Amino acid sequence: MTPTRLSREPGHYRKFLAVVDDTPECDRAVYYASRRAANSQGALVLLGVVELEGVNQQWLGVGDLMRVEAYEEMQERLDKYAARARQVADVTAELVLREGTKAEALAALIAEDRDIAILVLAAGTGKDGPGPLVTHLASAQSFHFPVPVTIVPGALTDSELDALA
Repeated sequence: MTPTRLSREPGHYRKFLAVVDDTPECDRAVYYASRRAANSQGALVLLGVVELEGVNQQWLGVGDLMRVEAYEEMQERLDKYAARARQVADVTAELVLREGTKAEALAALIAEDRDIAILVLAAGTGKDGPGPLVTHLASAQSFHFPVPVTIVPGALTDSELDALA
């Protein structure tokens, strides 16, 4: 059984979670989540996931160097989107940096932070479909996901998102 969300309990507040990555649609998810958090007196959590498949097979410190570079790159990306959230909605984002797969990191963070009430993702606009995370969460295995998922169309403009948020 999934633990109850605490976002509506006294002393807690609703958090909107967005996953930060290098896709063009990431900005759409962060923009929408920032605006929703601001408009509902909630908070914003930005999750950056460092996926290091194969790094442990490197030798002579190459794997360590790759890990450090990947973490620095993701921290820069998180900082960039935190600045974007402040710019568009005057929201200070909580930044979380994890290692592993996005699906595992999402599940772990949502289990740990029971104030997270809504996951915001943006669908890709390219020929490859909506993206692997959106596809995974839309699959039959995800019917027991512990929070609602808002999927933002990746082609929406700022003004269109403002009207929805």
